[in-house]
Amino acid sequence: MKVLVTGGAGFIGSRVVAHLLDHGAAVRVLDSLDPGVHADTPALDPRAELVVGDVADPAVAAEAVDGVDAVSHQAAKVGLGVDFGDVGAYVAANDLGTASLLGALWRRRFTGPLVLASSMVVYGEGRLRCPRHGVFSPQPRLEADLEAGRFDPPCPLAGCDLPVEMATVAEDTPTDPRNVYAATKLHQEHLCALWAREAGAAAVALRYHNVYGPGMPADTPYAGVAAIFRSALAAGRPPQVFEDGGQMRDFVHVDDVARANVLAVTVPGAAGPYNVASGRAHSVLDMAEALASVLVDRTAAAPAPIRPTVTGQWRAGDVRHVVASPVRAAEELGFVAAVSFEDGMAELATAPARPVAG
Repeated sequence: MKVLVTGGAGFIGSRVVAHLLDHGAAVRVLDSLDPGVHADTPALDPRAELVVGDVADPAVAAEAVDGVDAVSHQAAKVGLGVDFGDVGAYVAANDLGTASLLGALWRRRFTGPLVLASSMVVYGEGRLRCPRHGVFSPQPRLEADLEAGRFDPPCPLAGCDLPVEMATVAEDTPTDPRNVYAATKLHQEHLCALWAREAGAAAVALRYHNVYGPGMPADTPYAGVAAIFRSALAAGRPPQVFEDGGQMRDFVHVDDVARANVLAVTVPGAAGPYNVASGRAHSVLDMAEALASVLVDRTAAAPAPIRPTVTGQWRAGDVRHVVASPVRAAEELGFVAAVSFEDGMAELATAPARPVAG
């Protein structure tokens, strides 16, 4: 089997490439090697073929898909951006890039599996449970509540003031993208599903939850909070944890994400979408403390732990809780996350970060 991996030089894409090669596949990497993403020329696996170019260029996309049996589409502009002014860049990279790839596959009459790197952000807020009124999807939080330190969304039923609990999001949870990046990821899913239906092909959307691991980009506007905390600790600074630190997330190791991609390419009948997640909830403060427990301030006369600082600050548009149900991926794809939170965070704490692109 020959597999095309778009964005195969990136943090997740490079791990997908390595796992596919180890699985016995031949791999072609398509990557623009954008210097805004890669501070240095990335060290690509020499076993893979490299095509340098932008997937949004129809000629490049046509060259890249020639002769391949499967596609893992990782190329995307990631992160939440600065504000809505970034809309053109996200649509160009994600929507138009995917459209160019699908057009090339259509013209090639390709019907082999296509795997799309989607994201948990398509859900918006996660699901919550009121002990009296059941599970609900919360509305965006109000600034007045955030200013007052009321971080958990309330039950939507008038007059109910019972404390709510986190509930998991399954793949049939209604989508509700709440930023430009999220909207483009959902549109990518729609485009791939439409192509698959008309082409009689297979398309599998993998909704990644909070991916972390060695090689994460360091402090950039698009870095995940795990990378930001890791960089602060490495510099001897306490991680700054927003809100009360109780935001619940599902952290999944990059090697588990890569394994999910191999399964999505090779398991017959995979359809998706699938949550790619651990299925285990940890708070943002849990993550900061797990990283801090490994690192010490080596500049002190006596090494001492660096503890996170809970600031109470908040960002408009941040969601409170998003934790996945892993059931469908386990039952249909055979995917179960293998790297524990404790082992993964201990590895991340001491692994070199990806250099900052300038």
